[in-house]
Amino acid sequence: MTIRRADDGTIHLEGACPVEDAEPLLQLLLASPKSPVDWSQCQKPHTAVVQVLMAAGAVPTGPCGDGWIAKWL
Repeated sequence: MTIRRADDGTIHLEGACPVEDAEPLLQLLLASPKSPVDWSQCQKPHTAVVQVLMAAGAVPTGPCGDGWIAKWL
């Protein structure tokens, strides 16, 4: 899995972040909506993952590791 919660509560998105990661990400964000989301190591997020972030109102910290996403979001 490419989504994990660190000991400090930060949710990290790492690697490809396929569609299967959308549901676990949603569960983490519902459980702690104020958790920071670090996506600097996320290289190819599926659109479902991006949609979950947007729908939850999460503002990821740092630039996305995917250049196209970083440019357009």
